[in-house]
Parts: sequence; structure tokens; C-alpha cells
Amino acid sequence: MTRLTILEYPDPRLRTVAQPVETVDDELRTLIDAMFETMYASKGIGLAATQVNVHRRLLVTDVSEEHDRPLVFVNPEVVAREEIGTAQEGCLSVPGIYEDVERAQRIRVRALGRDGKPFEMDAEGLLAVCVQHEIDHLDGKLFVDYLSELKRQRIRKKLEKERKLRGNERAPVRSTAPAI
Repeated sequence: MTRLTILEYPDPRLRTVAQPVETVDDELRTLIDAMFETMYASKGIGLAATQVNVHRRLLVTDVSEEHDRPLVFVNPEVVAREEIGTAQEGCLSVPGIYEDVERAQRIRVRALGRDGKPFEMDAEGLLAVCVQHEIDHLDGKLFVDYLSELKRQRIRKKLEKERKLRGNERAPVRSTAPAI
């Protein structure tokens, strides 16, 4: 299998708005498999194609502790939101940073599956937050965009300093909260 490189904030490619997937084919399924491998190896629970520099509307998630409930969303869109709440989020593209973000705690999402067939599903809690977080990536938005400008500047400086100290290696995770 192939492990992909995850782009890190403030890489401008993370701001690219992803284009709709026209066809769910073997090439896309190969990308899906590589995204799952990358996500699991990075100890994440969600990964958007934008984060691996593929600007197509595709995301994968698995919020189970056993990594046995992988979900694929092609051209996802949230069609309903309920109950706004705040939860701590992290991100594989913003390594080691965790902040409180306000999001809907229950959503209904519409997408195509790995097989190319349309589906709708209700998600709540961590899965709902994860799907919204990843759709934001597809729209060129990061969870740090929900924070104050001052916090974003501090995070950017901290990550740039850590990157210089460690070279191109990824920073160690400093929280028990899952990185989305």
C-alpha cells in the first residue's frame, strides 16, 4: 500500500477548494485505500483528499477504537444540522494543536459511497464533528479558522518553529484527543 504525505498548516494548498468527483472507479478506490492507510498510520480518525494534495471531494473516517468501521464519503454534503455544541478538535494537518470548536452535534449527510452509490446517513457526536471537519477541508477551510486571529498567529509560529527544529518530520501528538 501507499502512505501519502499530509500537508501541514499553513501550506496554501490546504486552501484549495476541492472539485466534485465525476466517477467512482478503481483509481479512486486506490486513493481511498491509500488515504485509510495514511490516516490509520497517523493515528487520525478522518482525512480529506485535500490534506494529501488531491483536490477532489472525498473524505474517509473511522471513529471506532478498533479501526473496524471505515466510512467513505464521495461528494459529501451536510443536508441537516442540529444541536450546536463545543468540542476539542485536532487535525493531522495542524499537528499537536487542539482547540475547542463549535459545531453541530447531529447531522444528516448525503454522499456517494466507495461503490459509487448514493446514500444518506445520520451522524452524531464524534462522527458528526469529524465529517463536518473534513468537509471544511474540502472547502479550503481549517479548524483554526474558527479561532481568533491571535490564536491562529500563535499556532502558525509554533508549528513553523517546531518544523525548523525537527526538519521535515511530523511533530509528536501531545493530546489524547483524536486528530481529525
